Amino acid sequence: MAILKHIASKNANYGSAIDYLKYQHDEFHLVPVLDESGNMLLREEFYLDGLNCNPETFDLECELLNQQYHKNNTYDEIKSHHYIISHDPRDNADHDLTGERAQAIGLEYAKANFPGHQALVCTHTDGNNGTGNIHTHIIINSLRKSDIEPQTYTERPIDCKAGYKHHLTKDYLKHLQKSLMDICQREGLHQVDLLSPAADKITQQEYHAQRRGQLNLDIANMELLGDGITPMHTTFETNKEKFRNAISDIAERATSFEEFQRLLKAEYGILVKDHRGRFSYLPADRQKFISARALGSNYDRDRLLRIFAENARNKERNNPHWAADDPMAILFIKSDLRLVVDLQTCVKAQQSRAYAQKVKISNLQQMARTVAYVQEHGYDSYEKLSDTTDAIQSKMAKARSDAKFTEAKLKKVNEQIRYLGQYLSTKSVYGDFLKSGNKKSFRQAHAEDIAKYEEALRILKQHSPDGRFPTMKDLRAEKEQLTIQKDAQYDTYHYFKDYHRELQTVCANVDNILGTEREARREQQQSRKNEHSL
Repeated sequence: MAILKHIASKNANYGSAIDYLKYQHDEFHLVPVLDESGNMLLREEFYLDGLNCNPETFDLECELLNQQYHKNNTYDEIKSHHYIISHDPRDNADHDLTGERAQAIGLEYAKANFPGHQALVCTHTDGNNGTGNIHTHIIINSLRKSDIEPQTYTERPIDCKAGYKHHLTKDYLKHLQKSLMDICQREGLHQVDLLSPAADKITQQEYHAQRRGQLNLDIANMELLGDGITPMHTTFETNKEKFRNAISDIAERATSFEEFQRLLKAEYGILVKDHRGRFSYLPADRQKFISARALGSNYDRDRLLRIFAENARNKERNNPHWAADDPMAILFIKSDLRLVVDLQTCVKAQQSRAYAQKVKISNLQQMARTVAYVQEHGYDSYEKLSDTTDAIQSKMAKARSDAKFTEAKLKKVNEQIRYLGQYLSTKSVYGDFLKSGNKKSFRQAHAEDIAKYEEALRILKQHSPDGRFPTMKDLRAEKEQLTIQKDAQYDTYHYFKDYHRELQTVCANVDNILGTEREARREQQQSRKNEHSL
């Protein structure tokens, strides 16, 4: 599969691009490989051509063009664009892909898609650090050298004029991807749909970070093995990869967005919000949400909602009836069940016959819903219903107790943060007080600050009997974690509270139904007695 990568560079040294293409480089540290004499080593096999320039003087020609149009003079300007066409390693054997053939494809691609630009086209056959996949580098000066005819992907008239810069838009990028797919299809090479979003979107920076991290981890593990210690971790994960794994772990178990939101927050400390039809995620160590688009299509809203729905269907198939001795066997979903109204105590029903009739109809509907609810959840006896209600009440009480305990811990941490800030802000004044010659007058002049320092010191010592005060960074991190834990525990408490309220409604309605039946039997028995007496 050929893939296309794009890198925008602000490096004003165009010569470094030539050196990278011609000479061997350590891809982990992005530095040239040197021989014993300190000279750079030529790559074993590469193919280099220039478009609208001599490849050996690419750097000088680019600099002269920049001077001619007074462009690319500031640090923040993009000086060049680097496109990489990376072919599938299987193309070497399956489709006779060689370096010469890949270079011809790269030249055709560059001429068709970057007309008017000075460009280097270079094909390497060794892959990154000898992985073996053939890939072609196309490096263009961001400034256009000559006028071109309007193209389907150009948006503005200046995108066709010399002296203006390469303008990469979404439509242009889609055109570049489709152009590569068309060429690979024509050449019979392995190819994937580049126009579809990547399942796991891994940037160039993350890719190199993962490789460097894996190398460092391997070195550290070799040292541990040399000491006879078995390493605990053998695969390095970037922060984004840990993030993706956490989302995938919860998504495999969640049956609704609410459950996904609650579990992700409770187990991994990651907040998720659904805004304008998109999911965004906020891990505990960040201030800004990460969009699902930045992580890949596996983490977007539509896909995850489909997974939740499928999980719910599978759970229902595997557990068609809810066991009353396990109140958490399925996810509680709040119903619209309401209490049956007691006509004997309803003043308005006694005053209005029409209203009483309306209430009777409503009661019949609620009774029917109650019967359906009992049957749907497998309550085959009143004892099971009652036991389940008691079990949910116990879970509700425990969840509330846990939340209150965490809330108390959070209150202490907030107090520590407050007094540590007060301690640090007045510490210098108190130090000057200890050094002053006339402490009495100094105390009178700075009475408020000294009192605040002594108060803060006293409170902090109560929290830290050993006299070792925590840092503000540690306290804020603990506060953030406790806040997440408290919110998750209160979510659990409200979950069981709603559950318990609904079961209470069911129990009350069942009592009313049973009471109505007993009353109906009594009336029938009394009617028979009256008939016999007659």
